[in-house]
Amino acid sequence: MVSTVLGSDLYITFGLVGFFLAGMITVLYATNRKSDSFSDYAVGGRSYGPWYIAMCYTNSWWPGATFTAFFALSVGGALGFYGMVYATLGVTAMYLMANRAWIWGKRFNLTTQPDLLGMRFNSPAVKRIASIIGIISVFPWVVMGIQALATLFQFASFGRWGVTTCLSVGVAVILIRQYWTVSMGMRGLIMTDMYQGLIAYVLCAALCIFLLFGDQASFSNLAHLPANMLVIPGGEGSTYGPMYMFSLIFTGVIGSMCWPMSFQRIYTASGVRSVKKGTLVTILLVAGFYGILMLFGAAISQNPNVAAAPQHGWFLSLFDIGGPWLLALAIVIVLAASIGHVDGCVQVCGTQFANDLATWRTPRTDRQKTVLAKAGMVVFICAASVLAYLTFDYARLQLLAQISYQGIIQLAVPLFFGIFSRYGNKQGAIAGMLAGIAVAIVLTVLYPDDIPALGSLTSGIVGLVVNAATFIGFALAIKPSAADIKRVDDLFNAGTRVSKTMGAVPTMS
Repeated sequence: MVSTVLGSDLYITFGLVGFFLAGMITVLYATNRKSDSFSDYAVGGRSYGPWYIAMCYTNSWWPGATFTAFFALSVGGALGFYGMVYATLGVTAMYLMANRAWIWGKRFNLTTQPDLLGMRFNSPAVKRIASIIGIISVFPWVVMGIQALATLFQFASFGRWGVTTCLSVGVAVILIRQYWTVSMGMRGLIMTDMYQGLIAYVLCAALCIFLLFGDQASFSNLAHLPANMLVIPGGEGSTYGPMYMFSLIFTGVIGSMCWPMSFQRIYTASGVRSVKKGTLVTILLVAGFYGILMLFGAAISQNPNVAAAPQHGWFLSLFDIGGPWLLALAIVIVLAASIGHVDGCVQVCGTQFANDLATWRTPRTDRQKTVLAKAGMVVFICAASVLAYLTFDYARLQLLAQISYQGIIQLAVPLFFGIFSRYGNKQGAIAGMLAGIAVAIVLTVLYPDDIPALGSLTSGIVGLVVNAATFIGFALAIKPSAADIKRVDDLFNAGTRVSKTMGAVPTMS
């Protein structure tokens, strides 16, 4: 690409990037409001309506890697569409959890997902284990987000910059953005998520639809795709077993509401109604955008440049169709998605570190927790930058996403049992999560993709079965005391309606 472009084309790509970043900074300062407590810093004062919730949720769902790792799946065939299936089903969990999760969050001033688990099972240990699992599972997504940033700067420079330079610039952009994430907390994040989401998902979907009515990526191309592109893993002629697609979709659906970033969006809402309305909008955004992008990927898949480098197909296809101006737009779209997602991951991990882990045996003031959250964010982004450099040329980036799901679904057992039933105890929650994550880690090391002997089940499914069996076993073996039965009954009775007084109910001792 270097030899086919003029130096002036750099002004187009970097000029549009600069214009986008200037708009983001303008939004940040125009909506800035100083947080008056750690709760306000962490969840934005629980004050946002459905459209903000929907866009913030979508920005936490589809990262910049959607345009690299997942776009490559659509270029390769029908597998790319599996994300739309699990996204549509998974987001409904937010709707089902909204009532009890939001009310408990408001009553007990909960700021993180592990906060809720610790309160539900009356155990600080449950909270800390859940927080560690969440942070570890989120980490690969930050790595992929940084890699997506490096890729977009490679294209913005038309290949003139090397990998190290592109990664350095990408990390620099994220670190500079973290100044506002760290200083403003969730309020700054939500306001820019709306701005970034309109570009990353709404504008992208409109652009893809427009291009699908053109010549190079026409809808008509879909009628002439090779037969092998229509074969899904586990089907006839596939090297995967029959349980592979089930594993991918099941872990996606179950894991969707286990992501700390997604769950925390419930706490930012102004009420249960806002969460539920926001969920309906989220379903349209999450599934609609992704489905349209995958259709475009399949339609352009026979382009020789795209077929030769599918993980770069989004950039290559738009450059082939519209030259530097359309490439610049493609870059800004990925930049908007990457910044929004990485910001969300870093913010929630810093918050969990300060709220769930740094308070172990040491009570912290709001000011101390805010400082610790900021420090945690900086450490997290620096560690992810190092790993992003070491794995930049990894051929199958989507495996990083799939591996992260093997860990995060281990939160599903205590979370779903804890919110939807009065069953279980803290011993089962602790032992189940530890057993599940241990099995998932060991099997992932041995079988990073699938387990052939089990029909291509993935490691996380096996870990989840062990997790659930352990949780149920402890529930059967340890009978709850009368005091604990009353505590849980009061908790669930309180979670069935929104009290006008928000009166107190028994809290975690």
